[in-house]
Amino acid sequence: MQHSSIHWFRKGLRLHDNPALLAAATGCHRLHPLFILHPSSSRAGANARRFLLEALQDLDSSLQKIGSRLFVARGCPEEVLPRLFRAWGTTRLTFEVDTEPLTRQSDATVAELAAQHGVEVIREVSHTLYDTERVLALNNGKAPLTYKHLQSLLASLGPPEKPAPALTQEHLQGCFTPCQASHDINYGIPTLEELGHDPTEVGPQLYPGGETAALARLDMFMERTAWVCSFRKPETEPTSLRPSTTVLSPYLTLGCLSVRTFWWRIEEVYQRQREHSQPPVSLHGQLLWREFFYTAGASIPNFDRMVGNPVCLQVDWDDNPQHLCAWREGRTGYPFIDAIMTQLRTEGWIHHLARHAVACFLTRGDLWISWEEGLKVFEELLLDADWSLNAGNWLWLSGSAFFHRYFHVYSPIAFGKKTDRDGAYIRKYLPILKDFPAEYIYEPWKAPQAVQERAGCLVGTHYPQPIVEHGVARERNLGRMKAARAWRGKKSPKGGQAPPTALLPPQLPSCPLGTKRKAPTRPLVARSPRKKPKAEQR
Repeated sequence: MQHSSIHWFRKGLRLHDNPALLAAATGCHRLHPLFILHPSSSRAGANARRFLLEALQDLDSSLQKIGSRLFVARGCPEEVLPRLFRAWGTTRLTFEVDTEPLTRQSDATVAELAAQHGVEVIREVSHTLYDTERVLALNNGKAPLTYKHLQSLLASLGPPEKPAPALTQEHLQGCFTPCQASHDINYGIPTLEELGHDPTEVGPQLYPGGETAALARLDMFMERTAWVCSFRKPETEPTSLRPSTTVLSPYLTLGCLSVRTFWWRIEEVYQRQREHSQPPVSLHGQLLWREFFYTAGASIPNFDRMVGNPVCLQVDWDDNPQHLCAWREGRTGYPFIDAIMTQLRTEGWIHHLARHAVACFLTRGDLWISWEEGLKVFEELLLDADWSLNAGNWLWLSGSAFFHRYFHVYSPIAFGKKTDRDGAYIRKYLPILKDFPAEYIYEPWKAPQAVQERAGCLVGTHYPQPIVEHGVARERNLGRMKAARAWRGKKSPKGGQAPPTALLPPQLPSCPLGTKRKAPTRPLVARSPRKKPKAEQR
């Protein structure tokens, strides 16, 4: 039987290593490559949307070179696909497996609808190194909660599968894509304006979207053999004016780059050298971290929220919209934090240690605001906003899951100085502070009035005063976190019950405490223990 196939592109926006796309082309006389834009399903901001549109344009261009086209439809997949099944006489639907819970629910519905229309469904794993269901089956259906445990499970499976061959013109022999003159009107790729974004909102185009750019970037880094082999993620610099890592994560997020292709290209470099770094800090190690969070996100209920999440510490976070807004917009009064958030808003990418610093500042370090609020901001602003990784890292960095050394607090002053004592990073992203002497660049509020005047920036007028005093906030929050963890040890919260907040030293008048998130009625609690955990300035 010669099939009329739809290949439904979602994240795997590429021709290389796309087994579901190859399945669509096998025994096929008519192929419709399809992408469905569901605008209400994402918080993505202008930079991320531009990256997606560029990836779609690149994909369409690649398809045209082998005699096909990309069809872009808009709406809910459960409504769009049945309509296209009928219009196109579809007999086969193929797509890449997605591990996100909401997408899996949608996919189950789509599979039922396909069956009702007599459409065969083929799903292939290619967005992760391993089939997460197979990994979970090895662990009795539960996610491994440590990196080492995941490694032990993967060791029993052997290395990841080799990438599938890229789709070429030869695969499409005897197969055609019906394309009318009205294609660009009916199924063309929309503009940013059509998606409701002002093009003036986007920042510089540092990382063009698409498979072509992804493979070129991969080639560039794989040529740096010594760098690949010596790569250790913790030794890279968050304050580097040019990225000190690969910045391939946005391409992995949309599947412009296959993770299996990345893995085996690294392996080729390793094989040519006697020594190389090892997981978890190596490049292979970074891809295994990705696998760790994908496996967790696929199996832990309510992974992207606190309530109903069985691995998440239940914390009585503050509700302080003013502080949240100041953090998001880079107006905290801490130049290192504000520079990072400015880079994020304008460029759509920040170094992983920069993410650590601002996440810690928002949550357990200084502002005591829920990690869920930070997750939403990252989901909007990051080019590599990946549901599983975003949620997993916010759980980790807020001290809510996976990471238990909550007394390790990133200093918004000292941490940046480790790799950038002169403050070049701050001067780049906060030019209002560029003329401050190095001794005051991280703490401009300490500069004498005359120094501020010479710098052309008066703190409190041209740049904000700190919204909290770090030392006081850190000590207060250490006590709160210790109390939350003690409460969890005494009684595992059910139904999202938040633990009691320990009675702590009052906050400074300049830093009003936000209102509390509503929590179930609970007994009064004694003061937190006198002995406080030692805070480590990172």
